[in-house]
Amino acid sequence: MQRTRVKICGLTRVPDVQQACDLGADAVGFVCYPASRRFVEPARLAQLARAVSPLVTPVLLFVDATAAQVQHALEVVPNALLQFHGREDALACQCFGRPYLRAVAIGEGTDLLEFERAFEGASGLLADAPSAQFGGAGRTFDWQRLPAPAQRTLPLILAGGLDAENVMAAIAAVRPHAVDVSSGVEETHGVKSVARMRSFIAAVRRADARIGAA
Repeated sequence: MQRTRVKICGLTRVPDVQQACDLGADAVGFVCYPASRRFVEPARLAQLARAVSPLVTPVLLFVDATAAQVQHALEVVPNALLQFHGREDALACQCFGRPYLRAVAIGEGTDLLEFERAFEGASGLLADAPSAQFGGAGRTFDWQRLPAPAQRTLPLILAGGLDAENVMAAIAAVRPHAVDVSSGVEETHGVKSVARMRSFIAAVRRADARIGAA
């Protein structure tokens, strides 16, 4: 049976990290972009990283960071998966020797397959809605703009305005490798709701079960 992975992003508090792991998240994301309302400084990042369960993947999100900034964060979380949202090219993404995700803003005319060719060394592409906030804006996009699963060669992580109400439809339409949620499980910016995280993950599992039974 299909098992869609779940990434909960924009975590800023240790209890939220622990709850996300306990509820079954496969990955937890930390924003290393100072302009974000969910930005975590290195000292806080170290505390959050220590709260991540051993079998859950920590993800560090960057937007046009310097190499020194990325290296500094990796010194704090050396086992992290990297996620790039800015103008980084493939060379910039892969120069740290860590697996990475490349975010793609899916607007009119965006060719995801072109990004697959440009970032063939990525661990996956993260499809998100266009936003000046680089994620966490709570906006969806037209999922029909994504190529069919048979056309894709890299794992697809679906983001952009997902919540417990729409994630089942999103999974049915896109069949992503994983779904990424931030604002859809929040009480306020950076503060997660345990009830919303639980409902979101439960909805993902229902979507998988429905696909498996079809």
